Amino acid sequence: MSKTIMIVDDSATMVLSLKSTLEMNGFKVESAGDGTQALTKLKGGVKPDLIITDINMPNMGGLELIKNVRVLPGFRFTPILTLTTESQAEKRDEGKRLGATGWLVKPVAGPDLVKVIKQVLPGA
Repeated sequence: MSKTIMIVDDSATMVLSLKSTLEMNGFKVESAGDGTQALTKLKGGVKPDLIITDINMPNMGGLELIKNVRVLPGFRFTPILTLTTESQAEKRDEGKRLGATGWLVKPVAGPDLVKVIKQVLPGA
């Protein structure tokens, strides 16, 4: 059974690019334009195997999303990767503290992203 990955990014171009890379590698893709949309979908029954989120987004950014996802029933151990232009150690540490599984700095080549996904998502 193919794994489902949720992409949370306010850049439509980024979502399309990630979606095409992931689908070519056999993943199903859900997407949301910001943390608020993502949270609504998760509370509405969408159950991804992995979440990839940007950090800087309108309404609700990635760090706040991670914090909110971690308290949802059934999402405590869902892997969450950040994919962002942010590279400061403080942001990265905060992400880890809030429950991020990994921190990737844009741009990330498709094969590199798939490799990381396979490391954090058993059976991918």
